[in-house]
Amino acid sequence: MAANDTFTLRRRVLSNEDGYSRWCVQEEALQVAPGKTALIVVDMWDRHWCTGATSRCGVLAVKINDAVQRARNRGLLIVHAPSDTMDFYHEHPARIRFLEAAKTPAGEFKTVSIADYPPPVDASDGGSDTPTLDAYAPNTMVWKRQTEKIEIDAKLDLICGDEGEKLRSVLWRRGINCLVYLGVHTNMCVLGRSFGIKNMLRHGFTSMLVRDLTDAMYNPEKPPYVDHDEGTRLIVEYIEKKYCSTIGSDQL
Repeated sequence: MAANDTFTLRRRVLSNEDGYSRWCVQEEALQVAPGKTALIVVDMWDRHWCTGATSRCGVLAVKINDAVQRARNRGLLIVHAPSDTMDFYHEHPARIRFLEAAKTPAGEFKTVSIADYPPPVDASDGGSDTPTLDAYAPNTMVWKRQTEKIEIDAKLDLICGDEGEKLRSVLWRRGINCLVYLGVHTNMCVLGRSFGIKNMLRHGFTSMLVRDLTDAMYNPEKPPYVDHDEGTRLIVEYIEKKYCSTIGSDQL
């Protein structure tokens, strides 16, 4: 996190000062209280049905682990959210701590209207950019746990499945209202999980994406016919335009 616990947020806004519509980058400073902020690690599994995704996530995990350690040391709550793997963690102290905290309901949450805008890339085929290398059919559930490259602090962290209602309750009771997202995949789980950006925005949480610690599912053979990295960049820009701000990992 930057000095004085301040994030520099980046958004993209539509401007037409001279009569021509253009997307412009805007930055603003946001004071953040570490004790009221959670870092959500989204679906960083041990492996993926897509060979390319497994490879990229292996590299990304090392960078995420460094960011997680820095954020934890600054006092942010770390929530590991490797969906579909809760059987593996049923005896882990961080999982037990989460479930115990979720037993107490938080009451009614306010609801904000958040639209579902069409994404800029077509991932209708699953989004693999390594179809000739993949050993599994699209969406085959081959993951068993979060990657071991990301450390889970048994005394401080929480482990959450695709349990948005429970997570909202736990965060609310801790007085946490600011969420920082990293992990994968940007155009799928990061946006769409029950604990993802869109659903938490709908319930009034301030949310932001760490733009250089994420990756999209996108096959360059599908529209808009760009390379994978460019597809990820387009998704990040789409989030900045339609949903929430982003920050760089150097601010953690």
